[in-house]
Amino acid sequence: MKALVGDTVVAEAASEAVVLVEGNAYFPPDSVTADVLRDSPTPYTCPWKGRARYHDVVIGETVLRDGAWSYPDIKESAAARVGRDFSGYVAFDVREVRIEN
Repeated sequence: MKALVGDTVVAEAASEAVVLVEGNAYFPPDSVTADVLRDSPTPYTCPWKGRARYHDVVIGETVLRDGAWSYPDIKESAAARVGRDFSGYVAFDVREVRIEN
């Protein structure tokens, strides 16, 4: 699977490595292109996954504010609910980042 901003690939991983949660594709951290994510101060806590970390997606001069997020330490119950641990995996805002199989 790929995550793209325009024609720029920001993440790419085999489909079986990507975790699908609530309609979002979570990419393994090592599949995200180096230096495209910048930490955002936006706070959010999901009731069942835990505390999220938002990221701006930076492609050259283009900055997609809060265009990605991850859960550095998901709750154990969230891993059980999804069927695997996706701590640190990165999801992208599909309004701004195209996801392809």
